[in-house]
Amino acid sequence: MGGVSVAGVVLAAGAGRRFGMPKALVEVQGNLLVDRAARALGAGGCDPVLVILGAAEDEVRARAELEDARIVSNPEWATGMGSSVRVALEALADTDVDAALVLPVDMPGIGAEAVRRVGALASPSVLAAASHRGRRSHPVLLGRQHWAGIAETARGDSGARDYLKPRTVTTVSCDDISDGFDVDRPEDLERTGT
Repeated sequence: MGGVSVAGVVLAAGAGRRFGMPKALVEVQGNLLVDRAARALGAGGCDPVLVILGAAEDEVRARAELEDARIVSNPEWATGMGSSVRVALEALADTDVDAALVLPVDMPGIGAEAVRRVGALASPSVLAAASHRGRRSHPVLLGRQHWAGIAETARGDSGARDYLKPRTVTTVSCDDISDGFDVDRPEDLERTGT
């Protein structure tokens, strides 16, 4: 991505209580959601790609392909997405990447094109995100200079939201290349064409 190094992060540790099972293990068009997300990040230019696992980790490891991804365990997954964000940023601390592009596992409408478009803004100071239908969405691009502050504020299910709220986040319209819906319940899969 233009000489700037961008890591991809798939947040896939949750139990998927509303869905009825961990969303990492949900199959869409013959692929697990966790594999789709990791492939989108890799094909979009992210290196390395980290997959944060927690609930049903052993089953995800057994069933998912994830051959080019680095799996990172989140022992505190039950406390919410914030812990996965912290674990991801910790795992990247000893790398030389300039930014992390974060994608929740339950957004099958996000592909490599959206990853590339948002990732093109990467720098150590960037805060950016895709937008869908005029609203900030995912993936979210977090420059390295912000990681310590994000890790400090990432609690519960808010992820980086509390850190981003008072700051300027550049949004990149991705309506023409992706769909920003998330899969919370089984009926949401109908939007994927399955």
